[in-house]
Amino acid sequence: MGRFDFVLIATLLFVFSNILFKPCEAQLSSTFYDTRCPNVTTVIRNSIRQAISRERRMAASIIRLHFHDCFVQGCDASLLLDDSSTIQSEKSAGPNAGSARGFEVIEAAKLAVERACPGIVSCADVLTLAAREASVAVSGPSWTVRLGRRDSTTASRSLANSDLPGPGSTLAQLISSFSNKGLSERDMVALSGAHTIGQAQCSLFRARIYSNGSDIDPNFAITRRRNCPQTGGNTNLAPLDLVTPNSFDNNYYRNLNQRRGLLQSDQILTTGSSATIVSEFSSNPTAFSTAFANAMIRMGEIQPLVGTNGIIRRVCNAIN
Repeated sequence: MGRFDFVLIATLLFVFSNILFKPCEAQLSSTFYDTRCPNVTTVIRNSIRQAISRERRMAASIIRLHFHDCFVQGCDASLLLDDSSTIQSEKSAGPNAGSARGFEVIEAAKLAVERACPGIVSCADVLTLAAREASVAVSGPSWTVRLGRRDSTTASRSLANSDLPGPGSTLAQLISSFSNKGLSERDMVALSGAHTIGQAQCSLFRARIYSNGSDIDPNFAITRRRNCPQTGGNTNLAPLDLVTPNSFDNNYYRNLNQRRGLLQSDQILTTGSSATIVSEFSSNPTAFSTAFANAMIRMGEIQPLVGTNGIIRRVCNAIN
């Protein structure tokens, strides 16, 4: 075998290995549905905007669904599956039970897409696009979504209980939780900014507002206690952003600097290494918007099922 043959074989092996081991994220593409379902973005946009026009809070709920989906098994729509003989739904995991909402909005968007392009678009892609459209609908940033995710045939209640950060998480726990998903501390602080919209239940912030701690503004605590008694009223709601609860802006970070974060996991961002990022975002809304969009792109590409992996569900709450 001559030198030319060795070079040719080495070249072929190099090309083959790059194809074989190419990261799955590279198979996602912003033009994935351009020929098979060219109107998918418009269909989802219209559906999501209708839902948010009926209830402004739904924007936050949809973004939270996307986050809670991607942090468990990757962005595979596993969160949307109901209990069945083979599935323990993530909906009943601690971080989701009684608080995750908006499932019917995603199902409606999926139904609209199915009418336009039956069996083509995954629930995982519907949810990913819905999160972007939810942000835009409340004056938040937009970003390019690469598509081609497929849907899981499994769910993991145990991973939902272990992998999703909670309202009482320490800064170290938050950084570790996001790092485990390939996200930086800056990504974590930016994604926390989704709390500029939406509401939280009394049971999640009661300990903080009755703590008399030095990290909470006393007047803010008194205000929040009016609708969150020490006993009872667990599901009573309070806005995560007291100032502009229905607009996507950087007031969330300004509130933190004034010790007016509703959740302990919000206020903790003003300590340690994340404090400088909070300060930056509080004074520079453009920096926040850019960082949020970039972080949503990275989060939306956590371990997607692509190619022949997974399925395309006909409805999002059940396997075909």
